[in-house]
Amino acid sequence: MNIFRLSFRNMTSRPLSTTLSLLLLTLGVGMISLLLQVSRHMQDQMENNIRGIDMVVGAKGSPLQLILSAVYHVDVPTGNIALHEAEALKRNPMVASGIPLSYGDSYQGYRIVGTNHDYPALYEAQVAEGRLWQKSFEVTLGATMAKNLNLQLGDAFVGSHGLAEGGEVHGDHAYRVVGILDYTNSVLDQLILTATESVWEVHEHEEEEEEAHPEGERHADAHPEGDHDEDHDDHEEEGHHEEEREITAMLIQFKSPMGLLRLPRMVNEDTNMQAAMPGYEISRLFSLMGVGIDTLSMIAFVIMAVSGLSVFISLYNALKDRQYEMALMRTYGASRWQLVGLVFQEGMLLSLSGFLLGVIFSRLGLLLVSGLMQTSYHYEFSGWVWLIEEVWLLATALGIGLLASLLPAIRVFRINISKTLAHA
Repeated sequence: MNIFRLSFRNMTSRPLSTTLSLLLLTLGVGMISLLLQVSRHMQDQMENNIRGIDMVVGAKGSPLQLILSAVYHVDVPTGNIALHEAEALKRNPMVASGIPLSYGDSYQGYRIVGTNHDYPALYEAQVAEGRLWQKSFEVTLGATMAKNLNLQLGDAFVGSHGLAEGGEVHGDHAYRVVGILDYTNSVLDQLILTATESVWEVHEHEEEEEEAHPEGERHADAHPEGDHDEDHDDHEEEGHHEEEREITAMLIQFKSPMGLLRLPRMVNEDTNMQAAMPGYEISRLFSLMGVGIDTLSMIAFVIMAVSGLSVFISLYNALKDRQYEMALMRTYGASRWQLVGLVFQEGMLLSLSGFLLGVIFSRLGLLLVSGLMQTSYHYEFSGWVWLIEEVWLLATALGIGLLASLLPAIRVFRINISKTLAHA
């Protein structure tokens, strides 16, 4: 007697109750598995991107917004800070290094970031093709960005104002691709890196054009002979620009833990800048997200419990309908334990099928979430890794099937053959 085949046929003989049990268990397992996978991918991305960054300095505002915009590049910046203030902080004896970041422009939704070579070195990035930028308007692309937009060495493009598609195009300043980075599994994969001077020149030229036309007309009417002052004004304006240079943020690394104790408070109280701690802000963000994740997990566990009840009802009702069959099997030589094994195997088969379908559901959900992240933030979740929590989830699903089968199995074990056949 093939117990497995018999269990499978018993399941398929009740399509409605079996489908309901599988659907509930699939939904519960799938939700929990999807939450585990998304949480793991997000945590990996968050931790990988803050390595080596002890503090972020930017304009005053929301500390979390500063971290999200300067470290993860998924939010708008809080504003700009004066370059001379940031450089003064960088020279502090407690600071080991400071990496300037200037951004505000993009190309087809991917951010153009002005910085220095310390930025790719922070993430141990290697150049896959070409080289790092050396002068203004040379760019080195992140691997994902280059792949998605099909950009090659030597290609040229113009950026647009703003961090999303559709901004005003800076047509007078074309960037040229001189290098493409290898994959780093960090934010660098989504960025366009260039010299800080590139960002300054684009926006200074833009400001000059906006101011030149109306002022030029007024000067022409009021001072027709005033050309001899132009050189003097140019020198003053150049010196003024040097003093007014701004960056968007600076990534700080401390020499010792003493910097963590003193510098953030000093920056927040004594300067026009704001200091934010990536580790603290991300922990706070995860604690806020954790409430929602825990709530959804509780709902999923309730659904799994209901699925267990559904499996129990399905097995119990099936047993009532098949008592005569069970009694006949006993008369043909089947032992009590074989019938008990048949009931348990049916429950476990339902549970295992529900778990496998739930895992498939979670992986399809992960693909959907990854696509949404890619569209909105140019992040993607790659890799389907089995988590240790999913092993416990399998054990939970099988435990539910085992408990649901327990009472029907006890009833099968105690079945009275003569009485059952007499009332058939």
